[in-house]
Amino acid sequence: MDTFALVVTIGVALFFTYTNGFHDSANAIATSVSTRALTPKAALAMAAVMNLAGAFMGSGVAKTVSEGLIQTPVGSKGMGILFAALVGAIVWNLITWYFGLPSSSSHALFGGMVGAALAGGTTVYWSGVLEKIVIPMFVSPFVGLLAGYLVMTAIMWIFRKANPHKAKRGFRIAQTVSAAGMALGHGLQDAQKTMGIVVMALVIADVEDYGDPIPVWVKIACAVMLSLGTYAGGWRIMRTLGRKIIELDPPQGFAAETTGATIMFTTAFIFKAPISTTHVITSAIMGVGATKRVNAVRWGVAKNIILGWFITMPAAATVAAVSFWIVNLAFL
Repeated sequence: MDTFALVVTIGVALFFTYTNGFHDSANAIATSVSTRALTPKAALAMAAVMNLAGAFMGSGVAKTVSEGLIQTPVGSKGMGILFAALVGAIVWNLITWYFGLPSSSSHALFGGMVGAALAGGTTVYWSGVLEKIVIPMFVSPFVGLLAGYLVMTAIMWIFRKANPHKAKRGFRIAQTVSAAGMALGHGLQDAQKTMGIVVMALVIADVEDYGDPIPVWVKIACAVMLSLGTYAGGWRIMRTLGRKIIELDPPQGFAAETTGATIMFTTAFIFKAPISTTHVITSAIMGVGATKRVNAVRWGVAKNIILGWFITMPAAATVAAVSFWIVNLAFL
């Protein structure tokens, strides 16, 4: 196996993690920044540190990603498929970041994997894709929407007699904790997805075997790149999440972040399912906003976001397929 191809593929995987960080940094901190619970710089620094910590909290999601989705033959063809999958995901991340659309980096990656595998004529385990990717993709936003609504309803009832100004001050402080929880969950979920890809590359290169512990250097590299990307910030998407869907106040921001963090920890530790942090926090914001009144949510913006969710996987798959054909013609 060409060592150069392995190094390049791992480098591209780490760059994907970096784009994932700045693309999804808004997930963790947009609500806290928009409610002025945290300054942008403080929020980004906190998110970067918590992303780093979250990456070391488990490996279940990484194993889910690296096994049972596509067949990756040992050798240059398998490495070409993995390389093309990453290119597809990166290109879609950059496009959606440019337009300020909070799409899922995770589903861009999964779409890239499927598209590259189909172009490479290798097996796609459709039952695994359905069970691990498609079902969570549809279920998690509904859970986020309903849970966000219920959590905000509970907060409104519990603090119904509280002084509004004092309550908002208290929730502004509490948001530093809930935002940290979101960032920790983001690191737990998204850093592991790239760890799974790097493990696949090592297996293709016949350096590692499936079932081996994830090398420490892989964990460190993925965690650091995700944190650096997070600190770089994704201001375009932050505006969409923080203000365009609904004007959030501190109690609403706390409810959305707490909902999102809880769902991410539950799915990572119990189900080991790679869910989209973008889907979860966006749907939680919608659910929280709907408690105010249904038309308080700007459903036109929400519709565009949801449309982006649906086209993410096929769009990334298409880019990945084209990338594989180019790589195949040039190098394989």
